[in-house]
Amino acid sequence: MAMLRMLVTAAALCMAGCGEKPAPVITARGGAAPVAAAAPAGAQAQTSVLFRNVRVFNGIDPTLQAATDVLVRGNRIASIGTSDVTAAEPGMTIIDGGGRTLMPGLIDMHWHTLAVRPSIAVALRSTAGYLNLMAGAEAADTLQRGFTTVRDVGGNSFGLKRAIDEGWLPGPRIYPSGAIISVTGGHGDFRSPQELPRVLGRAESRQEVMGDTAIADTPDEVRLRVREQLMQGASQIKLTAGGGVSSPHSPLDVVTFTPDELRAAVAGANQWGTYVTAHAYSSAAIRQAVEAGVQCIEHGSLMDDATAQLIANKGVWLSMQPLPDELLGAFPPDSEEYAKGREVLTGNAHAYELAKKYKLKTAFGTDVLFSAALARRQGELLAALGKWYTPGEALTMATSTNAQLLALSGERNPYRGRLGVIETGAFADLLLVEGDPLSDLNIVARPHQNFRVIVKDGRIYKNTIK
Repeated sequence: MAMLRMLVTAAALCMAGCGEKPAPVITARGGAAPVAAAAPAGAQAQTSVLFRNVRVFNGIDPTLQAATDVLVRGNRIASIGTSDVTAAEPGMTIIDGGGRTLMPGLIDMHWHTLAVRPSIAVALRSTAGYLNLMAGAEAADTLQRGFTTVRDVGGNSFGLKRAIDEGWLPGPRIYPSGAIISVTGGHGDFRSPQELPRVLGRAESRQEVMGDTAIADTPDEVRLRVREQLMQGASQIKLTAGGGVSSPHSPLDVVTFTPDELRAAVAGANQWGTYVTAHAYSSAAIRQAVEAGVQCIEHGSLMDDATAQLIANKGVWLSMQPLPDELLGAFPPDSEEYAKGREVLTGNAHAYELAKKYKLKTAFGTDVLFSAALARRQGELLAALGKWYTPGEALTMATSTNAQLLALSGERNPYRGRLGVIETGAFADLLLVEGDPLSDLNIVARPHQNFRVIVKDGRIYKNTIK
């Protein structure tokens, strides 16, 4: 062990002496901590930021607070209230908000970091290196849209997350799930019939080898796949409890995992102090997952009244997306995937009505797949919540409510601190917004125009205030 420490120290000194960026410090929790002196790529280096004369939406109270000051030191909010700072301290940036709105950074709870920008054909045929470079560019754009945190619910985003955390490139905080765990023929199995049969316990398909999906057909295999994701740093586990739209072999009505397999996943995640979230559209798939102990359901678009009531009684989270018709553009109009997508879109509005009726713990996400054009409309998808919610309800969902769901990852939480709120001691993920989004939710649909300042982890990534 002593020899290993010496080698690591020598390598870090060599890199520093050769003019390269110093090696990141590896923390006790296995994550990589950025070197304190290095500013993340695309960020303005400073030690503190003072926002003067801003009206605060704190992520909880659906009204704007009176004009005040907010001081950021390091990566945390240090104080809220009239500041006695009369001149900039060394390393301080002072921003005159001019009465604009200061709000928490936005959170997207259903994001597929590596599958947002490429088409289906590109995603299935390109190298991991190419897809990660494409995802890195998309991550930078995601941050510029004001989304300072995303929960990745399927895909090998571990490397990109580490690169962002270490400051090699700009991007949001990522809560990674790792590979989507699926049964043979389930939502997550993209193999062709020529790749069958497989050997139990062996990952042979391209998507499995790349770490984007994991096939499991017994409780023992499920436990193995869950542990593999946790070993790599998953903050939560994602599995597919029912059929899906984009997958070629999974009808929407199919219930995939058995109750024993689901319980194996839940037990494996709980042993690591975190939770399972399950892709499920139909009532049958949702009910089986909830009864097995799954704590969050993704989508729920085809659920019935009794199933919504069960979700409420069990206190389970529902992660929903205001899915736009443009999502269907990824599929040929005469394809089975297109037909399945149309069925899901038709049921989605009713699902939101049920969520409101039973006061379900509802999170916001977008689930953009295979469309760089639709990704640019991430803020428009948030604004689409205005069909069912007031602006205050929608923005609270996309900030503090989403942060509550993120906190379910417990000991596997990669970012130990409060997100989604403007409170003393919380992470400094902040947006200075032109106008009042609590009166006009469409303000968030135009982030490049209306988000004047973007701060993540105390660093300024955009500032258009003179």
